[in-house]
Amino acid sequence: MPTWKVILIAVGLAMDAFAVSVGAGTSGRAPGRRAAFRLAFHFGLFQALMPVLGWWLGTRVAAGLAPVDHWLAFGLLAFIGARMVRGGLAPVDAPRGGDPSRGASLLMLSLATSIDAFAVGLSLAMLQVRIWEPVAVIGVVTALMTWFGHRAGSRLRGALGSGHGVGGRLEIAGGILLILVGLNILVGHLRA
Repeated sequence: MPTWKVILIAVGLAMDAFAVSVGAGTSGRAPGRRAAFRLAFHFGLFQALMPVLGWWLGTRVAAGLAPVDHWLAFGLLAFIGARMVRGGLAPVDAPRGGDPSRGASLLMLSLATSIDAFAVGLSLAMLQVRIWEPVAVIGVVTALMTWFGHRAGSRLRGALGSGHGVGGRLEIAGGILLILVGLNILVGHLRA
């Protein structure tokens, strides 16, 4: 798989983590660089581990699915993308509670933002893509986008007092990006 496709997938997957980190920054409940680091580290780590698990499972069933692998990859990416778009269109309810960059909240957010990466790992196995380059790119891109998202959210809070709605738009953009990557994979296989 070309590096540019891996980067697009990584950016698409990282959009939900980016949106959550912008929300954490704008909420003021996760202040400072340490909170940004905790979010970036955990989101990047989980986004890197989940595709490995999906890929491992996918390699166990990929041979039997070879004739339709491109359809399955498209279907998974389109499903994930559509779910992200739907989530981005949902009404924004300002979350209440403690610091989302600590404890059980951090664990739950890390899992929630990385479930889609598991499905991408399945897709990569069906396409017989070696997993290590995509995993590294996905983890690093997610960590960087999370860090910058938190910092941007904190600045947005300082400048405007709130940043509600920004995360939803970013999640929609990430969903559309994943759908387009899925279409590119499908069209590429149908032309071959």
